Amino acid sequence: MTLPLILTIPGVPRGKGRPRFVKATGRAYTPADTLSYEGVIRHEAALEMRGEPPIDGPLSIAVTAVLPIPASWSRKKREAAIAGALWPTGRPDADNYLKAACDALNSIVYRDDSQLVRMEASKCYGVSPRLSITVTGMSHAAD
Repeated sequence: MTLPLILTIPGVPRGKGRPRFVKATGRAYTPADTLSYEGVIRHEAALEMRGEPPIDGPLSIAVTAVLPIPASWSRKKREAAIAGALWPTGRPDADNYLKAACDALNSIVYRDDSQLVRMEASKCYGVSPRLSITVTGMSHAAD
């Protein structure tokens, strides 16, 4: 597989949901909507990997959640959002988008997310909502 690996998941991005607990047993589980979204990311990643084995070595990941501009906003406010003058400061947090991407790419793009030595997460507004993921290789640091 040639790096960088660039994935674009169209649609409104979803952050990693908090684990839920079964009171009777105390067992934790991942919410269904999180599993479904991670499944979409996994599918797109598998298509991009074209049957290649997971990448080895240290990696960097950058995740950008491009969120839809609220329809209720004025034209002026919408234009400001498109221009990058307004930032989405509500939930979910940017790191929840990162966590969803990292977990979804495990065993498909890389063996384990412990290989990720540099991570970047951001969120912004845009006309075409999507989750953009870029995975790049890292050179080994000298001792």
